[in-house]
Amino acid sequence: MTRPSWAPPEIDIDRPSIARVYDYWIGGTHNFPVDREVGRTVEQANPLLPKTFRANRAFLRRAVRELSALGVRQFLDVGSGIPTEGNVHEIALAGDPDSRVVYVDIDPVAVAHAGAILAGEPRAVAIQGDLFKWADILDAPETRGLLDFDQPIAVILAAIIHFVPPEADPVALVDKYVEPLAPGSYLVVTHAGAETVPDATPGFAARYQGAVNEVIWRDRAELTTLFHGLDLLEPGVVPVPLWRPEPGGDPDNLGADAPMLAGVARKP
Repeated sequence: MTRPSWAPPEIDIDRPSIARVYDYWIGGTHNFPVDREVGRTVEQANPLLPKTFRANRAFLRRAVRELSALGVRQFLDVGSGIPTEGNVHEIALAGDPDSRVVYVDIDPVAVAHAGAILAGEPRAVAIQGDLFKWADILDAPETRGLLDFDQPIAVILAAIIHFVPPEADPVALVDKYVEPLAPGSYLVVTHAGAETVPDATPGFAARYQGAVNEVIWRDRAELTTLFHGLDLLEPGVVPVPLWRPEPGGDPDNLGADAPMLAGVARKP
């Protein structure tokens, strides 16, 4: 097929990429036939997975819109994937053209696509980084060049902390991202889980975890501990479709049974 202008020349468009499969699932356009084939195959076996990712992305758009309305102009999105349609920089810049966004992902394919998409956009940048190497991300020249840590920043950890095993201490890891933030900053987290795990929703847990390797399933109480010392915004930690839903609700009808929890909190 003809290589589109947004596809970097070093990227193999005939080999599937999990970042582009995810883009396909959430309704993006930065994917290729080989990615869509993989996506459809996984969806047939695990129809809940793409629905959950769509609900997660819809939550993220709502959260960024809410924070922008509260005056936040800086966003650090760790584990961002490909910043395609409706992503953080589009929502933030629509709220205020002075907003700035740093995207971080460990996947070089996602970062390469992001670099091509963001070319010519000085208010957003994408860098490669490992969640566990928090100092490298926070002190990266691109991060420090775009974000002012003396002013509020929203740190977004969407669908990534559930890859952190208990022995790696997810609470301490999240603290590393929150500690250097100025008062008035925010933490946004989504995480595979449910009100009670696994007894209340064993089917959801098994189907989600069976499709995504190494996911650590946590309940609402466990996720709430990630926000210790912060002020949770209403409605607290809830399934992603229930966090300040827009009129019309959740098109996939996951509702309270969505196997993904979300929360947003302010640093006092």
